[in-house]
Amino acid sequence: MSERSFTRAFRREVGQSPAAYVEALRIEHARALLEDGAPSLEAVAQAAGFASAEVLRRAFHRRVGVSPGDYRARFRLAA
Repeated sequence: MSERSFTRAFRREVGQSPAAYVEALRIEHARALLEDGAPSLEAVAQAAGFASAEVLRRAFHRRVGVSPGDYRARFRLAA
C-alpha cells in the first residue's frame, strides 16, 4: 500500500490524518504528565515524544487552547 493510499484509508476510518492522530495521542500523554505534576516541560516533551518543549508548547496551545504551563498551574491550584 502506498503512503497516499494509507493516508486516505486512515482518514476514512479514523477521521483525521495519521500525523494529526499521533499528535493527539502525544498531547493526551502530555496532559496526563502535567496533571500528575511532571518536573519540567522539557521532561514532559521528551516523555510524550515531542522534539522540544517549544514544539510541545505550540502543539498543546493549538489543541488545548492554553499553554502547558497554564494547564499545569490549574491542576496545582485544584490540588
